[in-house]
Amino acid sequence: MPQELNYLKQTASQTAGPYVHIGLAPGRAGFDIFDHNFGHIMVTPQTVGERIIIEGLVLDGTGTPMRDALVELWQANAAGKYNNPADTQNKPIDPHFRGWGRSPCDFETGFYRFETIKPGQVMGRNGKPMAPHVSLWIVARGINIGLQTRAYFSDEEAANAADPILNLVEQDKRRKTLIASRSERDGQAVYRFDIVFQGENETVFFDV
Repeated sequence: MPQELNYLKQTASQTAGPYVHIGLAPGRAGFDIFDHNFGHIMVTPQTVGERIIIEGLVLDGTGTPMRDALVELWQANAAGKYNNPADTQNKPIDPHFRGWGRSPCDFETGFYRFETIKPGQVMGRNGKPMAPHVSLWIVARGINIGLQTRAYFSDEEAANAADPILNLVEQDKRRKTLIASRSERDGQAVYRFDIVFQGENETVFFDV
């Protein structure tokens, strides 16, 4: 470092909020600045697969919903293939499914929500199939780096029991924090997946 710059101090680190909506989901903040606003609806009428809803709350250490958090989701299609050149599996790509969505939490209810399809099984790096799952990335005030986790499906018990990633997590309530519970609403499958930042029921996050 040049001698004349020695007097400069390190800049303080910054958290992701509370203004993540302006840059990542400006429509929710009242700004119309993008030609394409990729949101929480990930399907079209032509998309192949079972339509599902994934929704939940992002909760802080006191159990309070973080209404200004933002969640991104990416997943494989119904055949178990990602719409990405890095996925070399011999499976069909669905041209009507991009496999990615972004949902700010609702300012009133605190819920995030995705309208998508249930993904198929993807082959893991060790050659073993992974249970159907979606990957989630969360940014919010109070954290410096976005957090990443997964949501598996409660009605995929056999696949979940054999999943190589789930089996790395101790088999008690820690593993349960990665399972989205299925119910039905108006004839459609709804998976509830709350994301807990701290406390007794803290979600398992991944270091990637």
